[in-house]
Amino acid sequence: MAKLIPLFSGSKGNSYYIGSGSGGVLIDAGRSCKQILTALDDNNIDINKIRAVFVTHEHIDHCSALRVLVKKTGMKVYATEGTMNALIRDNRLEPNAVTEVLTSPVAVGDMLVEHFSTNHDTPQPCCYRVKTSDNRCAMVATDLGTITDNVRSAFNGVDALVLESNHDVNMLKNGIYPQYLKQRILSDCGHLSNRTCAEELPDIIKNGTMRIVLGHLSQENNRPDIAMNTSIKHLADCGFKRDYDYTLDLAPEVNNGKVILF
Repeated sequence: MAKLIPLFSGSKGNSYYIGSGSGGVLIDAGRSCKQILTALDDNNIDINKIRAVFVTHEHIDHCSALRVLVKKTGMKVYATEGTMNALIRDNRLEPNAVTEVLTSPVAVGDMLVEHFSTNHDTPQPCCYRVKTSDNRCAMVATDLGTITDNVRSAFNGVDALVLESNHDVNMLKNGIYPQYLKQRILSDCGHLSNRTCAEELPDIIKNGTMRIVLGHLSQENNRPDIAMNTSIKHLADCGFKRDYDYTLDLAPEVNNGKVILF
């Protein structure tokens, strides 16, 4: 059975596990190594069955554990050329770490991992779609800024999708962040709002994705109930019924044992 486990999600750190009985991969490693290993253990995931870690971009909330985790486990690191260069520049990897720059889909064990360019304020960010050994497909799409056509097309055929629902626009605009940071988050190279996320969901569901997880919620500029209600209400207005046409979950800040089977 294929599993999607949001180990950590939000502005304090992000890491997701996707896999099946034969093993899996990590998408990002944005907490401490100890926290990630503990979360894996809490979810009965054998670290020795994790084939690799795929990094979306070099922001600290996506790679803070990378150097120690890779040194401890020896797992391989995949990233785009721009992200890999930034990770090396920022000493996020040991000089002898096993790495590979992504140029096309890669087979990792009996899984296929594809990357798709995203809009974010880093040199070469991306998101990932993973096909597991039992021919199921999951995707993690956060830090999007805006949803490009290639990311939107990648949603097709996905069984389970983590989609960014980062902030409530009013909370952000009236919050304590400095103006430059508000503008960065609201820009096309920032983060998706609850509303923008919700507006994408009807077409995603129409194209066959029934398991949706809202991810990367801001702890300062969002609330779980606001994010959930924004998506549920918009989908209801479009004629979709929760738990009949789709399921909707939240990726927790710290995993609470929630496993998404798909």
